[in-house]
Amino acid sequence: MAAAISALNAKIRSQPVLNYVFSTHFWGPVSNFGIPIAAVMDTKKDPDIISGKMTAALTLYSGTFMRYSMAVTPKNYLLFACHFVNFGAQVTQGYRYIQYWHYGGKEAKAQGILNSTKKEAVDLAADGKEMLSSAKDKVTK
Repeated sequence: MAAAISALNAKIRSQPVLNYVFSTHFWGPVSNFGIPIAAVMDTKKDPDIISGKMTAALTLYSGTFMRYSMAVTPKNYLLFACHFVNFGAQVTQGYRYIQYWHYGGKEAKAQGILNSTKKEAVDLAADGKEMLSSAKDKVTK
């Protein structure tokens, strides 16, 4: 049994593509891609849920490991791509965080909600006047 496993391993390791697919240089970045995928998906969410500290930590983490992926031998381009995407998403989240909490984004959102609520109230009042007028017309006929 051990000889069969050893022969299978030797066959896999003799083919460069399979050797790469069955290595940690492949599966480490593939499993790590969950972080940048989540970060990219989070760019569509409301900015009031962004954690500034976590965003800063993940930006530093990705920047550090982008450098690490090029320092190891052989260079791990898949790991670099993973951290490059995450770095970009975290910088975007950082910008959204700063814009929302420090440069008026929170107030603009509140003003937008107020304006839309005011418009809905005016529309409802106009609808109420129309209904009252039509009811008055029906009663007088």
